[in-house]
Amino acid sequence: MIKISTFGLALTYSVVAAAALASEDIADQYPQSALYSKPVEFVPGVWSAIGATAPPTYENSGHNNNLSFIVTSDGVVVINGGAAAILAQALHDEIKAVTDQPVKLVINENGQGHAVLGNSYWVSLGVPILGHVDAAHEVEEKGQRILDGMIRYNKDKADGTEVQGPTITFEDSYDASMGDTKIEVLHLGPAHGPGDTQVWLPDQGVVIAGDIAFHERMLPIFADTITSEWIETWETAFEPLGATYVIPGHGHPTNMDQVRRYTLDYLVHLRSVIGEHIDAGGDLAEAYYVDQDAYRNLDTFDELATKNAGRVYEEMEFE
Repeated sequence: MIKISTFGLALTYSVVAAAALASEDIADQYPQSALYSKPVEFVPGVWSAIGATAPPTYENSGHNNNLSFIVTSDGVVVINGGAAAILAQALHDEIKAVTDQPVKLVINENGQGHAVLGNSYWVSLGVPILGHVDAAHEVEEKGQRILDGMIRYNKDKADGTEVQGPTITFEDSYDASMGDTKIEVLHLGPAHGPGDTQVWLPDQGVVIAGDIAFHERMLPIFADTITSEWIETWETAFEPLGATYVIPGHGHPTNMDQVRRYTLDYLVHLRSVIGEHIDAGGDLAEAYYVDQDAYRNLDTFDELATKNAGRVYEEMEFE
């Protein structure tokens, strides 16, 4: 992708060009590195290595989420530890290629493996890790199981990775401003999973949204996800940020209209068709096959659509 000087045009060009390559059928876009793709500066000082839109595999080294970093006048802030120490080190190599500033903070967007398993690399260098209290609890409770799952697909690429949770926790917000860059770390409310965290750069109008927002791949609904609360958090806290640009947890940077279409609108649609199904006396077995065809173009549709329908049915059955 070509980076041009005009901020808005550069971002638009990058997103359009990159979106054409956003396919779960592409195993690796950056074979010189453990990273799935080379980091790109989408906004001045804000870089992101976009992960695969496929499930984690040995071929993509588990890099199926976005690993971002913010270069300030007094250091670097990294968003996400990565799914393994090898990814954290690969991202660090890329950071050192674009700035002499040291990494001073790593922020975990949640407690999932792709956000936290690379923490051990950063802690070995003395870098503090910031995460929401609920994400820290998830790592404490499920960390070994998360690590074991990564080892199964990543094999030798898992070497050197250890369970390491956040070393600093917060509940509602945390001021991570550094140098001349204002950085607000937010937990806007329940959404995709425990401890969902957003990084808000108000001066640039950029939100590094984490897993509250999806658009190129279908969002997964977990057993403990409450979709009604996700919708409420979106409408009352996420959308009112007024972000001009959104770097989602998965997929290329875009705008609010795009993530709204494939996150909020999808959740509203799925709850609507499941509600109609329940009202008609439908059971769980039939709920898996409610109409989601409008979202069939999304990567991971085949893996997630029926699971999502079943989980929303179980959530709504006794509402």
